[in-house]
Amino acid sequence: MANRLVILDRDGVINQESDEFIKSPDEWVPIPGSLAAIGKLSSAGFEVAVATNQSGIGRKLFDVPALDAIHRKMIDGARDAGGIIGQVVYCPHHPDAGCDCRKPLPGLLNQLSQRYGVPLDNVPVIGDSVRDIDAALAVGARPILVRTGNGVRTGRVLSGRGIDVDTFDDLDAATDALVSQLGKS
Repeated sequence: MANRLVILDRDGVINQESDEFIKSPDEWVPIPGSLAAIGKLSSAGFEVAVATNQSGIGRKLFDVPALDAIHRKMIDGARDAGGIIGQVVYCPHHPDAGCDCRKPLPGLLNQLSQRYGVPLDNVPVIGDSVRDIDAALAVGARPILVRTGNGVRTGRVLSGRGIDVDTFDDLDAATDALVSQLGKS
């Protein structure tokens, strides 16, 4: 199904991060340039998928219909910018639930691997948090850090752990690099 897959985190990569959780479509605000970046990825032949922790459901801050409405807004916004988000997978569990899908565990990424029928070796996984990077490393994917959301703090943590990953200012800059690399392969 996918010859080129890219997996994006949601909060802090596509939309503004919130310590209060994104609980409704009105609270979902795209980061400038992020929806256009998804359009560029789609135009370049990438299959775009989103893998996101959404523990607000497990914390009873919002429900699945509210999350579906938020994701519909995101998908529609990407479509309006020329992009296609093919799959959105999420972990609805509370952090203490002991599930295997909450990043940094690789469950969400493995779900996408199965749905697209592709191994995750070197698949770009773009995130802003340590858990995104750790999940990508756990499955042999290519972790990419953006400095939006929690990215600046994450960069310091990774540096302290001796982990060096490709890092960009935002999703648009990461997209430009991925698209430019296509011409070199």
